[in-house]
Amino acid sequence: MQLVLHAGAHFTEEERLVRCLLRNKEDFSRRGVAVPGPGKYRTLLKETLAALQDAQPAEDAREVLLDLILDDENADRMILSHMFLFGAPRACVRNGLIYEAAPARLADLSRLFVHDDIELFLAVRNPGTFLPALFENAPQEDMNAFLRGADPFAIRWSDTINAIRTAAPNISITTWCFEDMPMIWAQIIREMGGLEHGEKIVGGFDLLSDIMSKEGMQRFRTYLKSHPTMTEMQKRRVIAAFLDKFAIEDEIEEELNAPGWSEETIDALTDLYEEDMHHVARIPGVTFIAP
Repeated sequence: MQLVLHAGAHFTEEERLVRCLLRNKEDFSRRGVAVPGPGKYRTLLKETLAALQDAQPAEDAREVLLDLILDDENADRMILSHMFLFGAPRACVRNGLIYEAAPARLADLSRLFVHDDIELFLAVRNPGTFLPALFENAPQEDMNAFLRGADPFAIRWSDTINAIRTAAPNISITTWCFEDMPMIWAQIIREMGGLEHGEKIVGGFDLLSDIMSKEGMQRFRTYLKSHPTMTEMQKRRVIAAFLDKFAIEDEIEEELNAPGWSEETIDALTDLYEEDMHHVARIPGVTFIAP
């Protein structure tokens, strides 16, 4: 079994991505790719992970879990999406590490699915906007208390991904930047489904249509029809050009709740994030989807 785990991150259009996967459910099923409804497995996964913390998996644990999730569907590949796999937003940052629980939980899943191929799909997001988004849902009243004294300038996604690779080296990781998602949305869905580049999917422009004006989307679709042989890279450059002209400002701008942070703070965190992405892209076992 090829087991695809989409684990967020939080606030990276994660639920919209699940809805797009479900829109492709029938077509994927014909290819041997199962996209179960989240209601079938999210509680099961949570309970399974809790049980694995205290004991080795029972001999039939894998088969029982798959039977409950697949419900008699035959599949060689299964896509599961669980944004709380590594914790709730308010508990995402511990000891200066994003998703501190991720390495141990994935190591536990590796023991359960020891003979299967596990692929982790995880969006990353600029800590300059990600940490304020997490803080918005936290009980603390200031960022320092929320981060438990951790230095925001020392928080790196590469630390999280390296920790996962160390704890669960057999799990491959596919990651991408939240900020790039309008341009690479269709490719993310294809990668999850194990499809070839350029294969058609339903909802390939779901995210784009929400942040681009109606006129812009009409012109964009017309342009695509008149240039049917464009490569994926060419298409992404076209998307960027149309967004530059037709993006809906209210949809792409975000008000941040980050008490004590200045614009200079966020700019500095953004620079560090961009530098960190160069490190992430070079981590062995990681596929980095870029525009």
